[in-house]
Amino acid sequence: MENLKLMWSFLLVMHKTVVYAIGGNALQNPMDSDSSKSSEVLAKVMSDVIDLLESGWGVVLTHGNGPQVGHLMQIDEDLTHDMDEWVSATQGMIGHSLAINLDSILLKRRRPERTASIITRVEVDPEDSGFKLPTKPVGPILSDKVVMSVDWDIAETVNGPRRVVASPMPMSVLDIDVIRKLVGLRAVVICGGGGGIPVVKKNNHYVGVPAVIDKDRLSALIAIKLNADALIISTAVDSVKTGFGSKNEVAHRRLTLDECESYMEQGEFPTGSMGPKIGSLMEASLHNPSLTAILCQPGDALKSLRGEAGTTIVVK
Repeated sequence: MENLKLMWSFLLVMHKTVVYAIGGNALQNPMDSDSSKSSEVLAKVMSDVIDLLESGWGVVLTHGNGPQVGHLMQIDEDLTHDMDEWVSATQGMIGHSLAINLDSILLKRRRPERTASIITRVEVDPEDSGFKLPTKPVGPILSDKVVMSVDWDIAETVNGPRRVVASPMPMSVLDIDVIRKLVGLRAVVICGGGGGIPVVKKNNHYVGVPAVIDKDRLSALIAIKLNADALIISTAVDSVKTGFGSKNEVAHRRLTLDECESYMEQGEFPTGSMGPKIGSLMEASLHNPSLTAILCQPGDALKSLRGEAGTTIVVK
């Protein structure tokens, strides 16, 4: 009877949804034997999820997969799988790892929620400019034999030749209705791994393409399509900072869209690091001005929603 009452009160109270993008620092790099740091960060992410659930939020988790895909591509010496298949494989691997950790905590805390991991496919435009000039390095350093035998775009890096692929903008999430249904059932949904599996439509069929969608851009799109109440991008820094690393460094608790745009024009948010995160938060805010858009470090989610930590991006 007590559990029934808890479930009923849970269904009545929880009505807000947050999309929480897990930073890469929370996931163990398979090439790194020391997992202590990532385990510590992941524990803070799990704490954030529980705090959010206990405060009445429904939670949708997204995550990256760069090192994991790179590792699988490295061990696939015979090139037996296409890149989109490896992205789907890492979604399953990482989704399972997150789910089993979180379900164990939920069970121990006697929470009624359970997790659901979704293999997430994302449609991109085959005419996206990214396909014309691929720049995103993926996979290992290539041997001369591989370079001579494959029909890939290859770029010379400081460590040697690597495959490069497009990084197109996400257009639509094929599985968004399923995600929405699961959110309605109060599941903690794990989706959008690695920015999703990029697909294009050809003759009324979807086919996978070798590309990397930015995970934060996809998180913003999911938040928009779900009409979420908040988007949280967790990362290694505790807030958005200008003059980063200099004596003039300033941490910002609140930034308007105009301020973000101005700082971007000044080069404060590089495209290889903070730029896509800020751009994603701005995009979500533009589409839904009532959405709370936050950048913070793991462990600060609830405090950031209260305006006590992190950086909140507002329309005005």
